[in-house]
Amino acid sequence: MAGSTVVSGRGRRPPLFATERATRTAAYAYRLFAGTVFAGVLLIWLYRATHVPPRSGGGARRWAWLGLSAAELWFGFYWLLMLSVRWSPVYRRAFRDRLSRSYKEEHLPGVDIFVCTADPTVEPPMLVISTVLSVMAYDYPPEKLNIYLSDDAGSIVTLYALYEASEFAKHWVPFCKKYKVEPRSPAAYFARAATPPDACDTKEWFTLKEMHKDLTGRVNSVAKSGKIPEVPDFDLRDFSQWNGNVTPTDHPAIVQILIDGNKRKATDTDGNALPTLVYMAREKRPQKHHHYKAGSLNALIRVSSVISNSRIIMNVDCDMYSNNSGTIRDALCFFLDEKQGQDIGFVQYPQNFENVVHNDIYGNPINTVNELDHPCLDGWGGMCYYGTGCFHRREVLCGRIYSQDYKEDWSGAVSKTEDAVVLEGMAKPLVTCTYEHNTQWGIEKGVRYGCPLEDVITGLQIQCRGWRSVYYNPARKGFLGMAPTSLGQILVQHKRWTEGFLQISLSKYSPFLLGHRKISLGLQMGYSVCGFWALNSFPTLYYVTIPSLCFLNGISLFPEITSPWFVPFAYVVIAAYTCSLLESLQCGDNATEWWNAQRMWLFRRTTSYLLAAIDTIRRILGISESGFSLTAKVTDSQALDRYKKGLMEFGSFSAMFVIIATAALLNLACMIFGMGRVLLHEGANGLGDLFLQAVLCVLIVAINFPVYEALFVRSDSGSLPASVSLVSLCIVLPLFIQCTDM
Repeated sequence: MAGSTVVSGRGRRPPLFATERATRTAAYAYRLFAGTVFAGVLLIWLYRATHVPPRSGGGARRWAWLGLSAAELWFGFYWLLMLSVRWSPVYRRAFRDRLSRSYKEEHLPGVDIFVCTADPTVEPPMLVISTVLSVMAYDYPPEKLNIYLSDDAGSIVTLYALYEASEFAKHWVPFCKKYKVEPRSPAAYFARAATPPDACDTKEWFTLKEMHKDLTGRVNSVAKSGKIPEVPDFDLRDFSQWNGNVTPTDHPAIVQILIDGNKRKATDTDGNALPTLVYMAREKRPQKHHHYKAGSLNALIRVSSVISNSRIIMNVDCDMYSNNSGTIRDALCFFLDEKQGQDIGFVQYPQNFENVVHNDIYGNPINTVNELDHPCLDGWGGMCYYGTGCFHRREVLCGRIYSQDYKEDWSGAVSKTEDAVVLEGMAKPLVTCTYEHNTQWGIEKGVRYGCPLEDVITGLQIQCRGWRSVYYNPARKGFLGMAPTSLGQILVQHKRWTEGFLQISLSKYSPFLLGHRKISLGLQMGYSVCGFWALNSFPTLYYVTIPSLCFLNGISLFPEITSPWFVPFAYVVIAAYTCSLLESLQCGDNATEWWNAQRMWLFRRTTSYLLAAIDTIRRILGISESGFSLTAKVTDSQALDRYKKGLMEFGSFSAMFVIIATAALLNLACMIFGMGRVLLHEGANGLGDLFLQAVLCVLIVAINFPVYEALFVRSDSGSLPASVSLVSLCIVLPLFIQCTDM
């Protein structure tokens, strides 16, 4: 960063990473801008407080005014919360070359890599093994790599796919290292490269591509039929004892080592060692709570402790493959730095997606989040743990509290038994349904239970034990995954996140309670930005409905254009959205993507956040319980084509779609009839004290263009169904009639 200040440690070895902060000029400029916006917010609050309509002037206007005042009070408070987080961003640089000079290969710590899958229909086996193959091919000593796949469905199809991956790895891993292939997911690599690059041997490249094509065909065929072919070397072991009563939610524990990295015969085609590869399906019984992904990760921690016990643990979602072969070495730069690394508990990489198209209709804000929001959070001393693309110290996940005299023993590891069957026998009792009873697992040890966002609350607990976390966003992305490409998937996913954050904020694990005097106030506020997502729903829904209904009826809620009070409203809106646009452009988005992101911001606040708040209230009252839902990793071809064309995907009846359609239709009706009433009866001058409401109504209509398209124009299967339109009209018409009769 030009003009940045570099802070680095001093020790016997050179510093392995550096921290860059924004220049003072940039920081002061942003703070000056924020100060002027805050002044505008204060003036808006003052205007609302000093211009409350009298009771005698009409109850409707007074109550609408008071509601708008409350909404603006919340928006101002939430903006201050966000502002505090963005006060001091930091950016990290890892020096991989210094790591190689400072540590010999044999002195590098072992790394256990966890990959989790739960449903072979939602997460296809080929998707899973592409991720597995990508992490097996890391640029790291293979004898120090141990890959564990947790299959919560206990699917023999997934085990078969993993066996096929273990055979293909014998060819793929040496090919990657020989030609320095990037990315190292074979599916992603061959999808991008139509012809071999100059550095590759043409015959070898085409041979491997054909092998991967055959692998894909075999695995997809088995996934479709469910029938496992006869393969001489494929050992079913525990699966062979299953009977017809075994289901994905009712099955015994399975631990199977497919590649034993300790055996010399487990080598690739060049005679080099391969990473250890382990399949695990923990025991499940219908009457026992299995705690979803958190329970799976805790089982993996225990199983790996007897098989490899590496000092570093990395976990990654099954749809998020490694895009950078040097990711492990980059992460180790933070842990192994002698001066700065002793108190680093985990290193979090950002989430990035390979399937997001140009001018994404869903305005995926990942660039702004990764380039701006997360570095700002890191600047307060800690990054959230987001459940994937993260490296932890094993001791941190096992509940260790940091102390000044702590020093990691990087040489610690299990001395592997030659017989894999013995290791499997030692591991199976650790993944039974009853193992965790009356223990600290899921409470103070491992990943936390009892919350939809088990990863976030686990990271917060780690930070409260004295550990720091680091956010690292290299130029070449560490991981690439699959973003949801339908509106329903996105809104449901955000509802789960929002509900989890709100549950944390309202519990004893609230950052302000759990983190009191343990983490910085700025970091507590950073967690609360997400923790209060749900509370934005009510004021936002109020703002997109009540001013428009009042505009329809000629009730003014904002100052006239000629009034001095008009200035703070105009300045705050223009300044805030101009800043947002500039930030988006700076982070690599374009104006269209920014506009689409504003639409999704509105949709999330009025649907995902609203329903999350309602469900949380229901849970507190004991009416419902928290659950976990997988986001589908596959999309049908027609829906994918519509996404690439910039068409929003609806397709089915949903309460969320009803809310969106209702707000869109209501504002459309208010705009048409409200403008008509003003122009017909008063002319253009009649908009004086209704100007801001008219602008707001027009903007809401403009941002809902894809909704009108899905309601009135489109006839494909991704349009809004007639049932949604009917319910929305049944809500809008009574409101419209009642307001016009006032």
